[in-house]
Amino acid sequence: MSSDQLKQSARSSLKEEALNDVEVNYAGTPLVPAQDVNLKARFPNVDEAKLMRRIDLRVVPVLCILYVLAFLDRVNISNAAIFGLKQDLDLAGNEFNIALVIFFVPYIVFEIPSNILLKRFKPHVWLSFCMFLFGLVTVLQGLVQNYSGLLATRFFLGFVEAGVFPACFYLISMWYKRSETQKRYSFFNSSTTLAGAFGGLLASAIGKMDGLRGFSGWRWIFIIEGAATCVISALFYFMISDFPEDATWLTPEEKEFVKARLYEDVGYSRRHEPLTIRNAWDILKDYKILIGGVMYFGLIVPAYGYAYFAPSIIQSLGHGNIQTQLLSVPPWACSFAFSMLVATASDHFRHRFLFVLFPTAVTLTGFLILLIKHDNMHVQYGALFLAVMGTYSAIPVIVCWFNTNLGGHHRRAVATAWQVGFGNIGGIIAVFAFLAKDAPRYIPGYSICIAFIGVSVAADFAYFYIVRSENKRRDAMQAKGDSGLSADEKKLMGDLNPDYRYFL
Repeated sequence: MSSDQLKQSARSSLKEEALNDVEVNYAGTPLVPAQDVNLKARFPNVDEAKLMRRIDLRVVPVLCILYVLAFLDRVNISNAAIFGLKQDLDLAGNEFNIALVIFFVPYIVFEIPSNILLKRFKPHVWLSFCMFLFGLVTVLQGLVQNYSGLLATRFFLGFVEAGVFPACFYLISMWYKRSETQKRYSFFNSSTTLAGAFGGLLASAIGKMDGLRGFSGWRWIFIIEGAATCVISALFYFMISDFPEDATWLTPEEKEFVKARLYEDVGYSRRHEPLTIRNAWDILKDYKILIGGVMYFGLIVPAYGYAYFAPSIIQSLGHGNIQTQLLSVPPWACSFAFSMLVATASDHFRHRFLFVLFPTAVTLTGFLILLIKHDNMHVQYGALFLAVMGTYSAIPVIVCWFNTNLGGHHRRAVATAWQVGFGNIGGIIAVFAFLAKDAPRYIPGYSICIAFIGVSVAADFAYFYIVRSENKRRDAMQAKGDSGLSADEKKLMGDLNPDYRYFL
């Protein structure tokens, strides 16, 4: 887009923003542009530290619990397999893997449409509705009688879960400044590790219900976990927070304060402008966004490879059903702690690239050990720690780095959905990487994971080079003189603003 086109677009949007976006303060007067005004002077009655603590307690924990249940309902099939699902449904050959992969077909396709619907409906409505549906489908999964029924429930589970992950990341990004997001993103994403740990403990307990009411233990895993999700979804209708502009638990002054601090960071949110398919297509033409999908895609292969097959790998080391479930817990727990350490350091140094590379190196080490070391079960079990710790620590940094380098509702909504949707193609690859015929060494599976870790690293370097080069280009342009855009026009451009600098 040329400079003149950028100016025209910004000025047109500025007029529309003035008419449509509610940029007024709590007294009803126009909101003064924030670039030259001290927030404390404008909002003397708002205690920023206290407000951010309230936001942390209201926004992030609820989304974490939601995603714990979503991830648990998605991967508990790996626990069910240990307790006889394959035998009871007479699954042969690669039928179990096909049941896993069919989940990803609607899950990938409906990521972006789901985020569009999230903007049309309020988050508390859309997310609680999706939550009830995936809980219901999980219950039905526990009642299937054959392979066809399993395929149907896995397909619809992917359909109703499609928008949960990108919607939650998108919603979090609209509450916090870029320098504040990594710890929150990592804490949210680490709910997957809590789900893995909790899932193992829960499955070991529920598995003892085998035969109760005539149901096998694996059926109880689905029924109990799905029913709990349905009940909690009704509570979450009242607990999930909407966007800052719509949050009922903030005062009008606090809403304006949150909007003003985000305005300083990334510009106007453009919350009230409609998001159309054409807008989405225009956003996806940005090659930085395409690379963001590849960064995530490369690590999703080892992430789902571990999530779906860790119980089978641990069992192949010679452990019984209950012991397998219990031994699956410690790697997930360590992953949570490691992820939070990485996130804290990343936010402290306000840097992302190196905090992607380091945990990625950890996961690469883990999979290399699993690939070449087969004569020591203790070493193999230790390698599982490295594999899950590195993978599930690097992923939230990648998503945060990419997401918070985008400005405004539209670009974040579409780009986050694209990254997660495209990235989850890796889930399809992962479920066919670990086949029953390759047990117990799983050499093809580990090799595929290592290869895709390399793909992710290459994309990380490409993205780092591109955003660093763009920052330098904008520095050079700024040194040459004024761009001809007013401060407000620049703020409307989000991360396309010539004064905007990407996080490295």
